[in-house]
Amino acid sequence: MSVETSPEPGSPHARFGAEMRRLREAAQLSQTAVASRLGCTQTQVSRLESATRTPSRSDAERLDLLFGSNGSTHFTDLRRHIVARPSGPAWFIGWAEEVEPAALVLRSWDPLLVPGLLQTESYARHLFTHGPRATPDEVEERVQARMRRQRILDKDDPPMLLVLIDEGVLHRRVNGPEVMREQLGHLLEVAQRPNISIQVVDPECMAGLAGAFMIAELSNGQPETIHMDSPAQGHVTTDHDLVISIRNRYEAIRLWAYPERVSIKMVEEVRREWT
Repeated sequence: MSVETSPEPGSPHARFGAEMRRLREAAQLSQTAVASRLGCTQTQVSRLESATRTPSRSDAERLDLLFGSNGSTHFTDLRRHIVARPSGPAWFIGWAEEVEPAALVLRSWDPLLVPGLLQTESYARHLFTHGPRATPDEVEERVQARMRRQRILDKDDPPMLLVLIDEGVLHRRVNGPEVMREQLGHLLEVAQRPNISIQVVDPECMAGLAGAFMIAELSNGQPETIHMDSPAQGHVTTDHDLVISIRNRYEAIRLWAYPERVSIKMVEEVRREWT
């Protein structure tokens, strides 16, 4: 059995362990009791929960039988992501494939760009094309992954998406006027959906200068999860103190946001300026 060390927070590996622990504790079962049902040792269960052991197919299937209902394949699906060879960084794949699709509410702040969930294909392609040492194949793969990620907004029960963007994002040239008109037009279009709110933030807001982030509010008592961007690598965590800190920062930024009606008019006006 392969053993992993230092799993990245938010990765499928880490989420498998966290879900296993959460459901075991909710069922008031000891690690030893779960081990007897899985046909392994208490130490192996401990390693599964700490994400230092890769689950076998049998582990996942038996956990689905133990904790699932109506033919649930939750753990089997998580294991599939663990053993797959995804092209992107693990921290982000964990977020995009495990957190966002399960979110009831997504709160987003971006001081520099239109957030990925609302980017047009042309806007995203230009960003990826100008990434460090980006090859055409890598660019295309990342663009298509971004477009697939946006499908959560087209589900029958899409999450609420509450977006805050700095006013400068509307004026920041990405490619050319045609791409910017298309992108801002897309913002105006999706803003008509009842589950999407877009607010422009006054550029004098200092609270948002620390960087972009997202907050996912999940169902079934799962802890809120945050995703923070950095130049080198993003960070995904459910750490309570960090979540509270980011929630407080989000509220501080929101105090500088224009009302939705005013924000939409601003987007309309700037779109007309891109000629």
